[in-house]
Amino acid sequence: MDDPWITPAEWAGFRKTPSHEETRAWLEKLVAASPLLALENFGKSAEGRDLYHVRASSGSNRPVVLIQAGIHAGEIDGKDAGLMLLRDIALRGKADLLDKVDLVFVPIYNADGHERASPRNFPHLRGPDNPGTVATAQGLNLNRDYAKADAPETQAMLSLLRRLDPVLYIDMHVSEGFDHAYDVTYTSAGWGRHFQSQAITEWLNGPFRSGVDAFLRGMGHNPHFYPSVNDDRDLDKGLRIAAEGPRYSTGYGDLARIPTVLVEMHNLKPYRQRVLGAYAMMEAALRQTARDLPHLQGAISRDRAERPETLALRWQRDDSPLEWITFSGVAHETYRSPATGEMELRYLARPRQLRIPVFGQKPVLTVTLPEAWWVPAGATEVIRRLDLHGIAYERIEAPRTLDLDMVRLIHARPGPVSEGRMTVAGEMIHETRRETMPSGSLRIPRDQPRGLLAAELLEPEAVDSFLAWGFFPGMIQMPDTPDRLASLSVAEELLRADPQVRAQFESRLAQDAQFANDADARLAWLVAHTPFGDDRSGLYPIGREL
Repeated sequence: MDDPWITPAEWAGFRKTPSHEETRAWLEKLVAASPLLALENFGKSAEGRDLYHVRASSGSNRPVVLIQAGIHAGEIDGKDAGLMLLRDIALRGKADLLDKVDLVFVPIYNADGHERASPRNFPHLRGPDNPGTVATAQGLNLNRDYAKADAPETQAMLSLLRRLDPVLYIDMHVSEGFDHAYDVTYTSAGWGRHFQSQAITEWLNGPFRSGVDAFLRGMGHNPHFYPSVNDDRDLDKGLRIAAEGPRYSTGYGDLARIPTVLVEMHNLKPYRQRVLGAYAMMEAALRQTARDLPHLQGAISRDRAERPETLALRWQRDDSPLEWITFSGVAHETYRSPATGEMELRYLARPRQLRIPVFGQKPVLTVTLPEAWWVPAGATEVIRRLDLHGIAYERIEAPRTLDLDMVRLIHARPGPVSEGRMTVAGEMIHETRRETMPSGSLRIPRDQPRGLLAAELLEPEAVDSFLAWGFFPGMIQMPDTPDRLASLSVAEELLRADPQVRAQFESRLAQDAQFANDADARLAWLVAHTPFGDDRSGLYPIGREL
């Protein structure tokens, strides 16, 4: 313990992790001792704590590998591993890691959750004794917030991503759930068929995976892609891989064309082993990125030049396995739990080899993307998010009238409360409208590197769209309409007097059985076509350019 550069976690025998203040104090001392390191704030947490990173660099303008720890502040292995790695780069002979790339390391992303440390947090982890929480001070899960970007921490991270434009983005976590033999697991959006960045995925699944796995095994670790089980009480039912939308770091990176890897250290391994595994994973990623940098940069450029015309927005399980794999599990027995009254698993600390299927998902809704989307000037919170995401647009200086494909919610209603928001639900109906977009409105072209990210945020049917996340709560507000007696009178008069509306109504009845059998929807449609109706009731104000 006489070593002046021992990290706080090492000093504590990996029983505890240092506080936000202790972590920064140790890093400031390290930065002062090395010209290779610089510490910089990049934002504030909801409670006003500094969000900061350390940049390790031996030159200027080198490509960046960005590694963040503590997005879930109880899963803090990456922080303590990163401190050790920065020390070894600065003082102990590993400066060669900076020959071709810079390392930017965020030790504590969820700073407020980190300071809510308690031994009662994360009971499924084998250390440390003082983990933080998943949620921020605002009760938000930062790995569900990339798309809607409500948290100040997320907004700071998105700004950092835009500024650094990393060639690799690594998000450090710890798993939960079942027992197995692997200690370092990791994933990206491209493990199944659910990716959008083809060239980046080929690099992550090819050179990156082979190089990283070989390095980890050479360091005594046992790597695997992150295993999510279909049934945590019956591993024989196999593993599952799901499409990841832009709420997650991996899904966001896939759509933004940023190579992104989520690392999950295995929760049932001791904390010391997990920290050493995280260290090895970080070093492996830096070495492989530097070794294959031109190939990686070429993959990024190719994906950013792609302009897909269609996008799968919704997925469901595919019952046909993607593949069968040999998996190193842990033997177990079953017993009847007095708590649940059901048969549960008890692991026996013996290896068990299995041959199991891996299931993916298949798209159930694919859309043809428009040439552009139109956002009205009054949608200020949406416009602010577009800026945070680095999505390009044209702001018009004078009103413009054009035909747009727009969506109206029928039976609009509040959806579940999720991640601090009241979501919006309802049946969507597309209609062509002649719209005059006011001065200051935005035209967002699909023809841009982040066109797919724009689509996932703006397309109404997307799971993480601004519509789904409740950015337009007025859509579910009941319009002021005449009472039913008056409504019937004006609707029936409209059908009698306006042949064009009558033809549209009859066509809708013939084509939409659900509409035809819904008396309220029929009446609302007709009233909306009279001078007494609210023509914008339930209308999603973002239009698709025809």
